[in-house]
Order: sequence, then C-alpha cells, then structure tokens
Amino acid sequence: MSEPTPAPHFRYPDLPISRHREEIAAALRKHQVVVVVGETGSGKTTQLPKIALEVAGRRRGKLGCTQPRRLAAVAVARRIAEEVGCELGGYVGYQVRFDDRTGADTRLKLMTDGILLAETQDDRDLRQYHTIILDEAHERSLNIDFLLGYMKLLLARRPELKLIISSATMDAGSFSEFFGGAPVINVEGRTYHVDMHYMPPRHSEEEQPEHVCRAVQWLSEYDAKGDVLVFLPGEREIRDCAAELERLDLPRTDILPLFARLGLNEQQRIFHPAKGRRRIVLATNVAETSLTIPGIIYVIDSGEARISRYLPGRQIQRLQVEPISQASARQRAGRCGRVTEGVCIRLYSETDFENRDAFTDPEIKRSALAGVILRMTDLKLPPLGEFPLPDPPSPRLVNEGYKTLREIGAIDRQKRLTPTGRSLARLPLDPRLGRMLLEAEHEKALAEVLVIVAGLSIMDPRERPAEFAAQADQAHAQWKNEDSDFLSMLTLWRASLEFKERNSLRRNQLRKWCAKNYLNFLRMVEWHNLVQDLGAALQDTMRWRIPALPEEAKLETAKVNVPGAEVYYQIQPFNRQLLNNSILLLLVGCLLFMTNTHSRRR
Repeated sequence: MSEPTPAPHFRYPDLPISRHREEIAAALRKHQVVVVVGETGSGKTTQLPKIALEVAGRRRGKLGCTQPRRLAAVAVARRIAEEVGCELGGYVGYQVRFDDRTGADTRLKLMTDGILLAETQDDRDLRQYHTIILDEAHERSLNIDFLLGYMKLLLARRPELKLIISSATMDAGSFSEFFGGAPVINVEGRTYHVDMHYMPPRHSEEEQPEHVCRAVQWLSEYDAKGDVLVFLPGEREIRDCAAELERLDLPRTDILPLFARLGLNEQQRIFHPAKGRRRIVLATNVAETSLTIPGIIYVIDSGEARISRYLPGRQIQRLQVEPISQASARQRAGRCGRVTEGVCIRLYSETDFENRDAFTDPEIKRSALAGVILRMTDLKLPPLGEFPLPDPPSPRLVNEGYKTLREIGAIDRQKRLTPTGRSLARLPLDPRLGRMLLEAEHEKALAEVLVIVAGLSIMDPRERPAEFAAQADQAHAQWKNEDSDFLSMLTLWRASLEFKERNSLRRNQLRKWCAKNYLNFLRMVEWHNLVQDLGAALQDTMRWRIPALPEEAKLETAKVNVPGAEVYYQIQPFNRQLLNNSILLLLVGCLLFMTNTHSRRR
C-alpha cells in the first residue's frame, strides 16, 4: 500500500484561533474528543482542519469535516485549498449532493453532514477517516444530533479515532457532558466593538421591504460606503427586499442575494467584491455561522428565520417564519465588527429580544422521525428511545415515526424491517417518497413518478409575486391540468425539457424562459439535477433501469376514492396497472396537497 500524501507546510493567518493552536493540538493528542467553542470571526472553520492534520501527521486515512450546508462545504474547501496552496480536488476536496471533488490524494474532505451520514451505510465504522470534525454543531440539526449519537457509539469501537466538535455558541457544556467530560477550549472572536441599535416597525402595517429600506437609508446617512449584511427569512423575502432596494437607486451599490442554492458565479460576486463599490448582501441564516463574508461593517437583522416544524397530529412538516433565538441574534450581530467597529440594527425592540428563547430548540424535537428510525433500524442501532442523544425527542414524535413506517409497510408489528423497509433504507429520500418510487417501479410508472417525487422534494418553482399575480396565474395556466396536480407537474417538466441537451441544460435560454413564465430558475435547475441524481442513485443502489419519460399522448382520466381524500390522476394508454395502485396515489395525494397547503408557496 502506498504511503499517504505528506501534509504541506501550513501557514496560519492572524486569527484568534491561531493563538490557541498549540493548546488545541495538545488537547487533541491527549483526548479522543475535543470541543472547541469559537465566536464568530475566530477562524475555527478554516484553521481547525489544518491543526488536526498536523496532529495526525502521516496517519493513514482522511480528515472528514462536515458542514450543515452545501454552499458552506464548497466555500470552505475552496478557502482552505487557497491557503494550503493546492488544487481543489487534490489534497483538499469536497463532496456534496451532485458534486464530488475528491481524489486518491485527498487528505482533507469537506462535506455536508448528510454525506457523512450516508457513508455510514457502507462504512459503518468510517474506517476511511482518522479524524472527524463536526462543525457548526450548535445548529443542532437532525443530522448533527444523529451523528453525535452515532459517534459516541463508534468511538467506543474505534479508540484511535479522533473527534472535534466545533460550536459557535457557549452552550458547549452539553457537548462536553455528552462525551464524558471532554475538554472545552474557548476561542475569542471579534476584537472590535459593535454598537447595537433597535429599530422596531413604525406601525403594524410597515412591510418588511420598507422596514429594511428605512434601516439601509439610516446607515447610508451615517456611512454610504460600508458593506451591509441583511438577514432575512427566505428567498421570497430576499427578492422582495432586493426589488425595493433597487428602487432607492443607491450610488455605487450592488444588491446581492445569498442563499443555499445560489450558483457559483453569483457566490463569487459576494466573496470577491468589485473595487470601489458598496455591497448590500441579502442573506438567509446560511450567513449566520456557516459562511463568513469579508468586509462586512454593518448588519441589519430582521429577527426572523424559516424554521421547519413537524405537526404530529396532522402529519405535516411546515416551513414557517419564526422569531430567532437570542443566541442566533448574537451570531448575526457578530458578523460585523471584524475589520473595524461595527453597527448592528435589529428590526425589533430590545424588550422583544430579551423575551426570546435563549437557544433554538434542536431539530430532532421538531421533526418527523420516520427516516431516522428507518436508518437506525437498518444499521442495527439501538431503538431511538435507547440511542444516545444530547436531547431525546418526545415519545409522541417517536411513536408517530413508527406509525408512519408501519403505514407504508417498512416495518412489521414487532418493529422489524420488512423487505420493503430494507429497500427504502437504501434510498436517499423521505421514506414516504421512497415508497412511491418502489410502487412506481412495480407498476411500470417509474419515469413519471421519479419526476413527481423530485418535484415534491423541492420548493415549488412557480412564483406568484403579489404585484403580478394575474400575469403569473395566466403563465402557469398553460401547464395546469384540471383533474391532476401531478399531471400539471409533468406538463411543466416536459415543457422544460426543451432546454435540455443530453445531460446538460441550456441555462441562458432556460433562465429567460423562467423569467417570462414566472418560474424560479434555480429551483428548476435543482429539479433537473435531482431527477438526474435520484435516477443515478436508483441505478446504483437498486439496480433499476430508469426508462425514458414517455412522449405526451392522449391521457385517460380516472378517479380513486381513498379514506379522507379523492385523488384524480391520468394514465397513459396501456398503463392500467396504475389504476390499481391506491397506496401510491394516497401517498402522493396526501403529500402533495399537504405540502401545497403549508409550504410550497413560500
């Protein structure tokens, strides 16, 4: 076996974490688990991997570093590769959905936490890694909490494996306690003072775009050159505020959006600003801790974020706008004051801030757990009630997860996996969506249902701005099928295939078509990518042949009555097997209508 690629000579920039380099390295040599708490601006995300690689020396294997979001994983990998002086995909690489830039010489692998979670299916002991860094652990996503529990069990089997937990908040004592008193190293963050200002709405009817513009104008009177970062709940709010800010016609100012699905070219405009121009970056909470935007002096905090919550009684997952916690508000404020004294404007009152929750509740306490239970059962892990977790979910959520799995035939009454359940565990999907694909393959309708499942997995690409609602409705009517929302999705999909050549899209033409027809370009691209990615996954894991989508033909309409719903659908001639598939139709119908009602128009 060839020797591992030697580590390059690392240089450490003048960041707060660099002053703790020896302390962190000594703790990592002595302990199996180390918790590092680094305030915003400490440099922990880019410098911790280098410290860990120096400690590892010439040990075989890789260092795996997780990020909660694709955008952050790619951006951090690029940054570290630049600092190390290597080509991306060589010594430093990354793997995210749709994109794997690693090779035989990769020693540092950045990835989303979902990628590491998926790797546990084929490499349960994660033997390819000598060190794991779970970054942004304070976000307490479902994946992060599951990985924390998984790592606690794995560390007992692999005493040579090292784990670093990186958090941006001081609530790290729970991590230390969870791992048996692991040492905690605190790293200071920004060194410049940040002035806090509270600017609540003037009246109950002041819209958010107007409110943001008022704050920007106030800052512009104070300083018309300093870069501004505005935190908003989601893409829709970003578009609305961008349109309102453009109307102000601010001199030498670029209005730049930033959210998880943003393309690489758009990212570059944010991280490589034009000389002599001010940036106003409109961002979701992806910029709260996952990414650092250089040069930010001012922050405007809407005080809101989109939070996913599962409602067990109605069996729906809602993506709703909620007030952020005090910890998140401090993280946002910490994004300024890094190059000089900063100013943070909170678009709510100080009393409102003081009455907010101290921390955001972990996702595992507000999510559907069917997928987690399915994965754990497949990996032969202890039941969720016995699995080690920093904050166990409520028994009601656990029971609801088992109920869902029984309804789709994934487990039996003894909570053992059925053959259907074993197949579902291999699919990178919500179990209910995966069940639809299994049934579709059996009923020879895989091509159509693959498109529908991918469409249900993303936010609705149709846009309906309030000021152009009638025009948007008219544009969308060309794909509408009166009997079936599913067929409406397929009709839209078929229309978009005009801009596809082999396995790539003619993006410029697609972008113009989307703008003309009130469609979100990035979501349409994501839909195409997801269909291709799911198709490849089904071929690799299930050994299925993915048929081409049949040409549109005259369709027959049918109606199926199922408990609590009437589902209309249409079938291609000679494809009457679908007529008997009430289980598939029930799953699709319930998912589609509940998703449409509660989250697709976000």
